[in-house]
Amino acid sequence: MRLINSGAEAKIYSGMLFGTEIIVKERRAKPYRIAQLDSELREARTKSEARVLYEVGVAGVNAPRLLGVGKFSIYATRIKGKLLIDDGVGRIDFGKIGMQLALMHNANVAHGDFTPANIMKSGKEYFIIDFGLSEITSSVEEKAIDLLLLKRSIGPGQYARFAKGYARISKDPKPVIARLEEIEKRGRYQVRTLA
Repeated sequence: MRLINSGAEAKIYSGMLFGTEIIVKERRAKPYRIAQLDSELREARTKSEARVLYEVGVAGVNAPRLLGVGKFSIYATRIKGKLLIDDGVGRIDFGKIGMQLALMHNANVAHGDFTPANIMKSGKEYFIIDFGLSEITSSVEEKAIDLLLLKRSIGPGQYARFAKGYARISKDPKPVIARLEEIEKRGRYQVRTLA
């Protein structure tokens, strides 16, 4: 196993399993937490993320496929490609990305961190990664926040193409888009300047 990424919550390793390239996401212990609480939190978060990965797989979302789960580890297929935030991904089809998010939302999964840092281009397809903040929910608010996070990360023309793809596949896009507009009117989401 080779370490390929290390974040605040987990370390990501790559390796091979029965001829398939895999990743292993291992949640690390937090020494500042009470040991029993830390263990319970890491186990619950690992199970939750594994369940989300299973659900998005069943829904047909382009995402790593769940292969197995341990107490604090998730085993999934490795997606080879480049993150959208990296240089060299070429022309980006935001309509396809919108369709992927709609498939997730149709399965009642909110990503929780839907930004270019968690979208990967592999060939001509787009894959959603890092479901650590995801949850299974029918909440229109959480789905609208997914849209907001991406909208704040890309240009208006790119977002228009994304929204068109999302609306084409979504079972019911109107409440989510209406909630997005409502969220944008709230004080903490307003763009403020010192002038």
